[in-house]
Amino acid sequence: MNETDWDSVTKIGRGVHSRTTITRAHAGVNEARRTGTVVGVEKRFSAGSNKAHKTTEGQKMAKIDRENDIIPLKTTGRDIGMIISKVRQEKNIKQSELAQKINEKVSVINEYETGKAIPNQAILSKLEKVLGIKLRGTGIGQTLTGPKK
Repeated sequence: MNETDWDSVTKIGRGVHSRTTITRAHAGVNEARRTGTVVGVEKRFSAGSNKAHKTTEGQKMAKIDRENDIIPLKTTGRDIGMIISKVRQEKNIKQSELAQKINEKVSVINEYETGKAIPNQAILSKLEKVLGIKLRGTGIGQTLTGPKK
């Protein structure tokens, strides 16, 4: 490196690149065009069209806020729990073994058998596959049939 070159400057770090300036007035855009700098003009998405108020999400949230009662979550019910425990006992499977087969905790199986569990479609699907019975939709308790040939 030449020690006598005092005019050149090497910038390292964050300040290397110049920052883009955002101007909202037409005067700033015109001034930038006169000086020859690169100008990009972009229209804002849905500017001036009041699209934020066309959804009914705010109405739904306001209705929920006005309601004073607390709605309890839906549970699986005692009938599904009885079916799960009956089929599990017919196949001589313990709750811990069933939990291990579907990769869940024993407490989850216990909640489903007592009917206190909040329905989870993934867990119900795993239980259906292991037990071989239908636990969702119509025909609850029927044996699962194989694929059509």
